[in-house]
Amino acid sequence: MSTKKISTVVFGKHLTIDAYGCNATTLNSMEICFQVLSKLPAKIAMRPIMTPYVIRVEGNNKKDCGGISGFVMIAESHIALHTFPAKQYLTMDVYSCSMFDEKIALKFVKEIFDYQSLEKCIIKRGLKFPKDNLVDI
Repeated sequence: MSTKKISTVVFGKHLTIDAYGCNATTLNSMEICFQVLSKLPAKIAMRPIMTPYVIRVEGNNKKDCGGISGFVMIAESHIALHTFPAKQYLTMDVYSCSMFDEKIALKFVKEIFDYQSLEKCIIKRGLKFPKDNLVDI
């Protein structure tokens, strides 16, 4: 039986954003949400592999009062957002297998949505990702 220890590396980073007191007009703009998903990847050195997809969603319960949802796949993973203009609330995920600078992402979100308060969480994903056979591209 082999007792070879497997060398590991962190696979990626997942930034979750919950922004409160955002500008309701901005949250309600499909064009602005599209632009956020179009511009944010380059700001954090990521590569989009599709055009962002943005839709208006009707509310479906007391908590979900409707808004805009959008998504862009990046070569490194994805970025998603959901807005709730009536609640002045934004939720976003930025997930990547590359270690991006979350301060740049947060600054961009602040510039666009002008939130009053923020909850953020940074999750290291794949803490036991095998380091063997990594390839530099």
